[in-house]
Amino acid sequence: MEAYLKEARDAASVLATLSGEVKNRVLNRIADALVANDALIIEHNKFDMEEGERNNLSSALMDRLYLDEERIAGMAQAVRDIAALKEPVGRVLDGWMTDNGLRIEKVSIPIGVVGIIYESRPNVTSDAAALCFKSGNVAILKGGKEAQQSNEAIAKIIQKTLEEEGLPGSLISLLPDASREGVAKLIKMDRYVDLIIPRGGEALIRFVNENATVPVVKHDKGLCHTYIHSDADIEEAIRISINAKCQRPGVCNAMETLIVDEAIAAAILPKLKTAFDAEATKLLGDAETRAIIDVDAATEEDFDTEYLANTLSVRVVKDLDEAIAHIRRFGSGHSEAIVTNNHRAAEKFLNEVDAACVYVNASTRFTDGGAFGFGAEVGISTNKLHARGPMGINDLTTYKYKIYGDGQIRE
Repeated sequence: MEAYLKEARDAASVLATLSGEVKNRVLNRIADALVANDALIIEHNKFDMEEGERNNLSSALMDRLYLDEERIAGMAQAVRDIAALKEPVGRVLDGWMTDNGLRIEKVSIPIGVVGIIYESRPNVTSDAAALCFKSGNVAILKGGKEAQQSNEAIAKIIQKTLEEEGLPGSLISLLPDASREGVAKLIKMDRYVDLIIPRGGEALIRFVNENATVPVVKHDKGLCHTYIHSDADIEEAIRISINAKCQRPGVCNAMETLIVDEAIAAAILPKLKTAFDAEATKLLGDAETRAIIDVDAATEEDFDTEYLANTLSVRVVKDLDEAIAHIRRFGSGHSEAIVTNNHRAAEKFLNEVDAACVYVNASTRFTDGGAFGFGAEVGISTNKLHARGPMGINDLTTYKYKIYGDGQIRE
């Protein structure tokens, strides 16, 4: 492990010398290689899918795992989109002159060596690799065992492209020891690794947080809410709610709890039930909800659950303050939404709800690096330091101060 990480650390100095033009050329070649080798990737992905069926993976995990030509083309396009972004390294973030004539510049630089631990989704391999490469960081990737064959195929294609460009394959690599013990070693290697980004289930996040000596930016669970305010447009609220839950239930930005203002609950809940029944969504409701529509009871544990499945908790609240209080209690700091035509209520929600992404009259499904214009994201941070929300290339940089003097000495 130490020899592998030392090689990755040494490769960082090579990457730091590359111009933005060279990095973009390499990224576009990687995108072309992914498309050219889509049959190979699909062949390996079929093995993972068959293993997933044998291991009774949930439908949500199987959906995350699946690759076809269209999804691989989407992976390649994400790499191209990242290449097209402005160069993140070398930006002058601030600058000033001191009284004694020192010129100080605050300049963006790569973080260094970034370890990314993720589960299920093999597209993360190419997304994370491209984001790290563009931002000048060496990427050490640890995917889930359920996607091992897919991840290896994608990583080998990327490494071959790097080597054809005269660059070390170690700039982007899979962790050689993919066991839990291997992860436990990686997250303590602060001599070689500068940042760990875990994205996955609660158990993974907790393990990394409790055991890492390397700094961690966590992609924690997405317990997302949508609140339908008393001044909402009912048809718009239904459309947004269905999208937030049903468009892709197994992802972290999908809604897990729907909150409805009691002033419109009797009018909207039956319509919502009809719409969700058409999507085969299992609804669980509090007592006030169940007094209006026929659904199973929701417990306190349900309101604290990230289902990652086509199941939804529903709660009726008396007003905006109670909705915000519920989100404060159960929210994970990921994404929250209000549907309303009341400007004052919208601003109160935006200002008082503490989450990385807070929406007015839009689906929480937009919390995504691609949707935000980042090309992709290396994770969606629920931290407050140093990054929050979808992490793109600029969030994979830190900074240093460059100080230009003219013989000044400290008196």
